[in-house]
Amino acid sequence: MALLADGTSALLIDGKLVPGSSGTFPTLNPATEDVLGTAADADAEDMGRAIEAARRAFDETDWSRNTALRVRCVRQLRAALREHVEELREITIAEVGAPRMLTATAQLEGPIEDLGFSADTAESYQWNQDLGQAAPMGIPTRRTIAREAVGVVGAITPWNFPHQINLAKLGPALAAGNTVVLKPAPDTPWCAAALGELIAGHTDFPPGVVNIVTSSDHSLGSLLAKDPRVDMVSFTGSTATGRSVMTDAAATIKKVFLELGGKSAFVVLDDADLASACSVSAFSVCMHAGQGCAITTRLLVPRARYDEAVATAAATMSSIKPGDPSDPGTVCGPLISARQRDRVQGYLDLAVAEGGTFACGGGRPADKAVGFFIEPTVIAGLTNEARVAREEIFGPVLTVIAHDGDDDAVRIANDSPYGLSGTVMSSDPDRAASVAARLRVGTVAVNGGVWYSADAPFGGYKQSGIGREMGLAGFEEYLETKLIATGVQ
Repeated sequence: MALLADGTSALLIDGKLVPGSSGTFPTLNPATEDVLGTAADADAEDMGRAIEAARRAFDETDWSRNTALRVRCVRQLRAALREHVEELREITIAEVGAPRMLTATAQLEGPIEDLGFSADTAESYQWNQDLGQAAPMGIPTRRTIAREAVGVVGAITPWNFPHQINLAKLGPALAAGNTVVLKPAPDTPWCAAALGELIAGHTDFPPGVVNIVTSSDHSLGSLLAKDPRVDMVSFTGSTATGRSVMTDAAATIKKVFLELGGKSAFVVLDDADLASACSVSAFSVCMHAGQGCAITTRLLVPRARYDEAVATAAATMSSIKPGDPSDPGTVCGPLISARQRDRVQGYLDLAVAEGGTFACGGGRPADKAVGFFIEPTVIAGLTNEARVAREEIFGPVLTVIAHDGDDDAVRIANDSPYGLSGTVMSSDPDRAASVAARLRVGTVAVNGGVWYSADAPFGGYKQSGIGREMGLAGFEEYLETKLIATGVQ
C-alpha cells in the first residue's frame, strides 16, 4: 500500500494524509523481533487538530443527517478493504503476529464483511417513531421519538484484534452519523494507518469525518476522554485503563462505552464428554497465543475426574507448538511484545509461588531464541482464590479448577470481578441451559454454540465493561434519543 514519500505510514487528519509532529516510531514483527518499518508519531497538537476536524465536520456539514451518504461511504470502505485484503493480510500477520488462518475470520475478513451490517442497519433503521397523540396536562400533543448521532466519538483500540475492534467501532459509529477520531494501540499502527490510506483514496468520506491518529504515546488517547469537544469515548482494552478512561470522561459527563477484560470460565458438567470438552477448552486458549479478552481461561471440571481433565488438556496443549504466524498451520503465534511476554512469564512464576504445578509448558519454548513466544501452559493444583485464576493473563495459559457439582460450578464461575464470557458443556440440553442462565456474563456458548456474529451484541457484566458492541445494540450505543412534542391545534 502507498506510504508517504519518506516510507512511513501517515496520520489521517481532516481528510489528508499527514506526517506526525513527533516524527516516526518503529513497528515490530513479534515473531522475529525485526523492525517492519515506521509509523507517524502524533503529539497532543496533532490530536487536537483531529478532534477539531471531527467537531467541525459534525457541526458544519450534513453528515449526521445524510443517511444515504453514510451508507455509501461505509460500503465503499468495505469494497476498498476487500480489494486490498491480501496486502492487509500480510500486514496483519507481520505486525500483529496473528496466525494466517485467523485472518480468514476474526482477524481480518470477518470484520470487513461486518461493515455491511452497519450500512444495512443505517439504511433500514427507524430513525423516527411516532408515539401518537396524547394530552399531558390537558394539552393536545403529538409526540415523536427521534434517534440521532451522539456527535464526535473518540475511539481507543488495542492491539490484539486491531481490524476487528477498529471496524467494530468505526462501522456503527459512522453509519449512525457520528464523526470519529481513532487512536489505535502503539503496537499495531500500520493496521490502523492502512484504513486511513483507503479512506483517503477510495471513499467519499468528507474531510474530518474520520481521523486516525497513531502515536508511540500510550497516554495520548486520554485526551479524547478529557476533551469537551468529544461527546463519547469508546474504549476497548484492559480494565485498569478503562477505569482511567471513565475517570477522565467524568469531568465532561460524556457518554462512555467500555469493553474490558475477562477471566471467563469453561464449565464442564459431570455428564459431558470430558475428553472432548477439555480438548476444545485447551485448543481455544492457544489460538492467537491466548490474546483475547473473551477466551475461557478457567477450565472448571468435576473434582472426581480432575486428574483426567488436567492430563487431557495438557496433551492437547503440548501438541500445539508456538510457531511462525505466516505458516498456514500455525495456531499459536507470538505474544505482541517483549513487555507482554515478560508479563505472562511473571504470572507463570506466580503460579508456582502460589503452589500450582505445570502439567505442560511454563515458559519460553526451548527452540525459540528469537520472538516473543510462550509455551501453551496448563496450571494445575490451584483454587479459584489464586491470582492466576482471578487476573487476566492474556497468554496461552489455562488454569484447571475442580468443582463439586452444578451449583458449585456456577459459584466458582461467577466468583470473578469479570463477567465477559463463558462456556457450558453437558449432554443434557436443559441442564446446560439452566447453568448458562445463572452465569453472570455477557455471552455464553452452550455445547459448541458460537456467539460471535455481526448481528449479535458483545459485551460484559461487572468489570468487563459497560454497553455492547456489534449487533443492533452496538449500533444504538452511538445514538442519542430525542423526544419532540408538538402542540396540536
